[in-house]
Amino acid sequence: MAKSKQKTAYVCTDCGADYPRWMGQCSECKAWNTISEVRLGAAQNTRTPAGRAGFTGLVDAKVQTLNEVDLQQVPRFSSGFAELDRVLGGGVVPGSAILIGGSPGAGKSTLLLQTMCLLGERMNALYVTGEESLQQVAMRAQRLQLPTDKLRMLAETSIETICQLADQEKPAVMVIDSIQVMHLSDIQSAPGSVSQVRETAAYLTRYAKQNNVAIIMVGHVTKDGSLAGPKVLEHCIDCSIILDGDGDSRYRTLRGTKNRFGAVNELGVFAMTGAGLKEVKNPSAIFLSRADEHGSGSVVMVIWEGTRPLLVEIQALVDHSQLANPRRVAVGTEQNRLALLLAVLHRHGGLALGDQDVFVNVVGGVRVAETGSDLALLLAIVSSFKNRELPRDLIVFGEVGLAGEIRPVTNGSERLNEAAKHGFKRAIVPVANAPKQPPAGMQIITVKTVADALEQI
Repeated sequence: MAKSKQKTAYVCTDCGADYPRWMGQCSECKAWNTISEVRLGAAQNTRTPAGRAGFTGLVDAKVQTLNEVDLQQVPRFSSGFAELDRVLGGGVVPGSAILIGGSPGAGKSTLLLQTMCLLGERMNALYVTGEESLQQVAMRAQRLQLPTDKLRMLAETSIETICQLADQEKPAVMVIDSIQVMHLSDIQSAPGSVSQVRETAAYLTRYAKQNNVAIIMVGHVTKDGSLAGPKVLEHCIDCSIILDGDGDSRYRTLRGTKNRFGAVNELGVFAMTGAGLKEVKNPSAIFLSRADEHGSGSVVMVIWEGTRPLLVEIQALVDHSQLANPRRVAVGTEQNRLALLLAVLHRHGGLALGDQDVFVNVVGGVRVAETGSDLALLLAIVSSFKNRELPRDLIVFGEVGLAGEIRPVTNGSERLNEAAKHGFKRAIVPVANAPKQPPAGMQIITVKTVADALEQI
């Protein structure tokens, strides 16, 4: 009997667009070299698949108006870590699909093993490992001195088998480590391929919704720090968080990039110790460990991360360049933002740095994306260029416009109160952020333009 020809398709790994043949550039997202060949499996039935456990079908679906929807808040449960709860928006939502990514060695498996051991003391918890053996996980738990008598473990990579066993165990929360090694029997391509990752993630998401199980999936990242696999992987889940940290740093930051149940860009800070990851209750304190001998080019700014202020030191070094094209290096902030501020400083501050190398660094490995750090960055550059120290008890925040104006930022009062708690006595802020009642013992200096800010220092 003749063998049926295997059907193939070509799918963009960034946006998920499919094509009948290979192309160098995706016509949808305009990305180059992102189209790969995948083998197609059997068509998926939208109703209860034969032989698959855990699905109830769509027979109970009904149409209703928006005002008939029950607005009762979905109950959350704590993960055992306040920093993780903060990033998730207040705790774990039953029936949610959560994706946690990070570079190798960042501590994803360690954090989830600690979390699941704590949750196992209070509810049914199932940890599914596909990359490690049960002995390896048990050895890590013993080294971290975690309670292991209640956590249920499973070493499996077949999604159908995992869901069948989950129907028997009936866990309230389940970890899949990792989504790149899981596979469905209907899909003919290898685990980790575009089609396998897409279909397994969609399968687990449906299982979570229909069985009210919170599922946490571990995902790998690429060289540029983005989650590996098709972009539709991030679309089908409810919450996406990234665990980041340099190999030479003992601190790890947990940042939310997508959250259907809370605010995005929340930041949680952990310290990697011999006993696992420990929460950092006061992140500002670790980022403010300044040198005893203070020099020029350094100032403390107050940035807003999610729902809380964070005090971070920013450093600048300006030196005469020996090159025809002076260097502009920014670590922890945007390179284009640095070039913009240097142009504003030349036009509205009268300082020409065209023959100077400019290096900028945010201390502690924090990445700053908000524009409220503009004024602090600009003053640090001027301090280094003039070789004049800024006061150690000074904090700065404000957005700098192209016309040289200093624009206000959000949550100005909360930023000032956080700085006052850490002993800062002076603050340079935009005029619109001047509080009606300044914090006790703090002098507020308001500025309207870049020229005003330069006069103050």
